[in-house]
Amino acid sequence: MAFPADFNRDGSGPRFGSQTILLVEDSRMFSAVLCHRFQTELGLHVKPCSSLKALQDALAQDGHGYTLAVVDLNLPDSPYGEALDCTVEHNIPAIVFTATFDVAIRNRVMERNVIDYVLKDNEFALDNLVAAVRRAMLNRKTRVLVVDDVTSARQILVDLLKAQQYMVVEATSGLEALAALETYGDIEIVVTDHHMPDMTGYELTRRIRHRFGSENMRVVGISSSTDRMLSASFLKAGASDFVYRPFVAEELQWRIANNVETLAQMKQLRAAAACDYLTGLYNRRYFFDHGPKIVNECLRQKSPSSVAILDIDHFKRLNDTYGHEIGDKVLKAVANRLAAMFEGSDNLLSRLGGEEFSILFPLMDSTSATKLCDEIRSDISRLKVTADDEELSVTVSIGVAEVSGYETFDNYLNAADQFLYMAKHKGRNQVFSDAKMTEEAAQ
Repeated sequence: MAFPADFNRDGSGPRFGSQTILLVEDSRMFSAVLCHRFQTELGLHVKPCSSLKALQDALAQDGHGYTLAVVDLNLPDSPYGEALDCTVEHNIPAIVFTATFDVAIRNRVMERNVIDYVLKDNEFALDNLVAAVRRAMLNRKTRVLVVDDVTSARQILVDLLKAQQYMVVEATSGLEALAALETYGDIEIVVTDHHMPDMTGYELTRRIRHRFGSENMRVVGISSSTDRMLSASFLKAGASDFVYRPFVAEELQWRIANNVETLAQMKQLRAAAACDYLTGLYNRRYFFDHGPKIVNECLRQKSPSSVAILDIDHFKRLNDTYGHEIGDKVLKAVANRLAAMFEGSDNLLSRLGGEEFSILFPLMDSTSATKLCDEIRSDISRLKVTADDEELSVTVSIGVAEVSGYETFDNYLNAADQFLYMAKHKGRNQVFSDAKMTEEAAQ
């Protein structure tokens, strides 16, 4: 496990590379600025179209290659929203960007199940539009559970959420909802009706809260009840929000969007707390919080696991000779190489502090972990870091210890640290482990 992919290690926001959006806008100024911002801030490819004819030509060439469309309602050859109708006909989700707006236009736009509409009536219009596109792209990774036993009412919610680009799961009862939470491990929002045949939405909320904290899952209650105390009951049971039917679509959309944004902010805070400020890897605290859980799960399953400590050789001498700026450069270079090697794996990689890194290998005994660590050592030995027009070589020593039984997590680290000391004592730029010690003793 390297650092979570949801958050870039350079601290920038999420990017959506390799995806293309349509920008249907006749203002050259708006089009140029938006193309630049979509590309630089979101990493999106943009196909600009300044007219309905240009849009039709683009769709004729590739009608299925666009993730979404940003559409101006009023173009010279599309004065009545024909461009929006064109994107809807091609099943391309759309965000409307318009300077002309009233209740009639609002109703006409909402009937087409657009993602959102953004008005050009203030100085924040472009910021609001970029935020709307970012939100729509992130919604495509957000799973929502809708719980309602009335088919027609449930379908209204499902259609509204799907228009917002959410992944939607449906349940017709409280028990079905609980089963869905077991089946899908990534549900973040639950929208539940109150009156259901097997349990109330209030009871379902209590059961959800018993298993999931509000920092990982938000519950939105919804009901056509006239009991004004119902909302208070839901909130006291652990719901994050409540909406009475009949609701205004935009109100429900934004209440859910605000809850999704709260979850995202909490993720960012957890990621920041888990991140080493210099290298972007997990930090010591995260390693000691999550490492024991991984080890205990392996022990419970009677599966092997191993822990390694990696230390950059002669790092103090490097710092004294070239300065801390070059020392930091070496640390980041080693961290980047390690992150690239472990990307997508289940191994837990972190920076312990100073020039030391730790790696936890679940489902891997000492022999296998030692072999992998030797490949890591060899790879890093080919790393070159430039300092004052001089190329510096970097080597590391690694100690590996297999987890053989229930002990404190510190004991596992201490064992790996002892083997690291022996690797350095043997001349550095090598790996030593309990498996190697057993092998040498047998010779």
